[in-house]
Amino acid sequence: MPPRICSNPWVFNQQTLNRSASFSGIGLHSGNRVNMTIHPAPANSGVRFRRVDLEGKPEIEARVENVSETNRSTTIAKGNVKIHTVEHVLAALAGYGIDNAVIELDANEPPIADGSSREFCKLIQTAGIAALAEQREFYTPTEPIELRSGETVMTLFPDAAFKITCTSADKQGRFTQFYSTEITPETWAKELSHARTFCFFEEIEYLIKNGLIKGGSLENAVVIRDDAVLTTEPLRYAEEFVRHKMLDILGDLSLAGRPLRGHLIAVKPSHSANCEFARLIVAQMNKPLRAAQSFAPPTDKAAALEPLVDDEGAMNIEQIMKVLPHRPPFLLVDRILSLKGNKIVATKNVTMNEPFFAGHFPGHPIMPGVLQLEAIAQVAGIVLLKATEKASQVAYFMSAEDVKWRKPVVPGDVLVIEVELTKVRGKIGKASGVCKVAGEVVSEADVTFMIHEM
Repeated sequence: MPPRICSNPWVFNQQTLNRSASFSGIGLHSGNRVNMTIHPAPANSGVRFRRVDLEGKPEIEARVENVSETNRSTTIAKGNVKIHTVEHVLAALAGYGIDNAVIELDANEPPIADGSSREFCKLIQTAGIAALAEQREFYTPTEPIELRSGETVMTLFPDAAFKITCTSADKQGRFTQFYSTEITPETWAKELSHARTFCFFEEIEYLIKNGLIKGGSLENAVVIRDDAVLTTEPLRYAEEFVRHKMLDILGDLSLAGRPLRGHLIAVKPSHSANCEFARLIVAQMNKPLRAAQSFAPPTDKAAALEPLVDDEGAMNIEQIMKVLPHRPPFLLVDRILSLKGNKIVATKNVTMNEPFFAGHFPGHPIMPGVLQLEAIAQVAGIVLLKATEKASQVAYFMSAEDVKWRKPVVPGDVLVIEVELTKVRGKIGKASGVCKVAGEVVSEADVTFMIHEM
């Protein structure tokens, strides 16, 4: 059964697969045999990978915060669990507008197939596409987003649809190509999905020495040597190289977690630049966009009984203090940007007026890592207390595991705190949280806390 396809995918609700479908092959970089099955998933669960060959079948969400490597492909990781070369299968899902899926693998990399997304498109066509009741949440940039890194330039402008305009070339300017298209299910399937990965002949020795193409061959890649193109079949498009770059962009930018409405103009993109650009998109998503609300006390009973969380999940400081018992200077949350189900995003504006900077450290102010941990715990407490919907309760911080502090936080930084409630049993809750500054993770921890009557 072919998937339901429409020329305007932006009006549809969230989508998943109609049923599971499987494909087997070898991994490009690992050379390992791998079996892959894509399963349907519920609304708002997103796309995630599951390693069924490992104990506990660990999962990794297809989110840019989980990107660990971008050398010739995109790798996502959680702890010691990794999935290499995720971009081609993610591009197939994004191209067809599939928001929710579970990708099961019995190795550390999806099969490379022929070096394009063609086989993954066939897999989706076999499974069919199912619409879900929940609406898709598109993101249109509030202002242009730009990345400049070496010879790479990427800029995303607001637009009514999603378009990619791309120019690619190697350092010597060989095979410079240009292509531009709006991304719809039809244009994805016809104009981009068949474009194969490629490399230059002089790169092969480096790639082999670094163990990056153990499964590579002319069956799954195009090799360029001087002015010659080495391939087992004619080029599938006149601009196959730049179209594959656009395929990679589509897969990598899907790691931002929301479908985009914008016109992306990219010059000499790479996996590293794509993922950094996805981080910039996420950073703009997380900026507070709502106008400041009045702090005047309510003037009537109806106003006094307004809900603590509005329809977008945002909470101002007054609303936060109706949930948390903490008060300045120990209240480490300024605003809730979103609260959806078991996930919450909050901010803390770090100013030079913070009392802890007086002694930590004079002349070199750094926010203590333990206070970042406390901020994660306070935000986790909000999502747990909102889930219980009971008054006169407090969430007591009990323990923290896998705590990591990665970068210093200094005056002027905006701390973005992202927490997911992972388990609730009785009065005990567990959550996983990260603190970010400008899209980069500065600290992270898993926390446990207990609800107690005040």
